[in-house]
Amino acid sequence: RMEKVFDSFFRFTLHHMEAWSQTSAEVIIQHDDFVWTSGPFMHPDVYRQVIIPRYRELWKPLHTAGKRVLFCSDGTFIEFMDDLADAGADGFIFEPSNDFASVVERYGSSHVLIGSAVDCRDMTFGSWETVRRGIDHTLALAAKSDGLIIAVGNHIPANVRDDMLEKYLTYLVSRLER
Repeated sequence: RMEKVFDSFFRFTLHHMEAWSQTSAEVIIQHDDFVWTSGPFMHPDVYRQVIIPRYRELWKPLHTAGKRVLFCSDGTFIEFMDDLADAGADGFIFEPSNDFASVVERYGSSHVLIGSAVDCRDMTFGSWETVRRGIDHTLALAAKSDGLIIAVGNHIPANVRDDMLEKYLTYLVSRLER
């Protein structure tokens, strides 16, 4: 019953993707928060039969124009990454609720990955040790990825304490310089 609504969004978005295909932009981010932190909120068949096939159609004009498509979603969408890759996603922007090690193992040599094992909630409410372990875990796995951009999950909000941000940046840079 929702397919009519999904189709109206698809048609509206296709117009914009066709316009983006005519620009000089080399990379387009398809951002769709289509899951929750706990995962899908609809039956997985709806994603695979209704939503993801529409992404494939949205991305055709972009790929025809030689552009790369990065799929971004808040929440846990790891169970759909194979489907999204098959539909044409060239990379993923994801939160740490998606198992970072699994994502790197599956896509680290074939897709651009933007994420890490560090969560902004840990930076805001957690301990430095938790954040440090997340950085170490990220960097240990980064060596297995051909195209990783390190990003804090959910980005770094304004309520992260200055001392935590300073520790994060100092430690990350020192580890990257090794």
